[in-house]
Amino acid sequence: MELTQVLIKPLVSEKNTALREVVNERVCFIVHPDANKAEISRAVETVFGVKVVKVNVVRAKAREYLRQGRRLCHASGYKKAYVTLAKDQKIEYFEGA
Repeated sequence: MELTQVLIKPLVSEKNTALREVVNERVCFIVHPDANKAEISRAVETVFGVKVVKVNVVRAKAREYLRQGRRLCHASGYKKAYVTLAKDQKIEYFEGA
C-alpha cells in the first residue's frame, strides 16, 4: 500500500485532546482498514518528519441499528491508530495556528 493512502485524516476530539494533554507525544489518526502498524509508522514518519516510538490500533466494526425503533441505519466501521512520538517531538497540525 502506498504511504499516501495509509493516513486518511487526523482525529481531533475531546478524548484525543485530553489524551494529548496527559501524554504530550500521542496523536490519533483515522487510517486505511488494510494498513498495518509498520505502514502507519512509516507514513507518519515520512509525512510529518517525526520519530515514531509506538503504534496502537483500534478497529470498530460496521454495524446496523434501529433508529427510533423503525428505520434500519448503518454505522460505518473505521480503524484508528494512536501514534506515540519520541520525546520532544510534535506534529504542528495538532498545535493550532
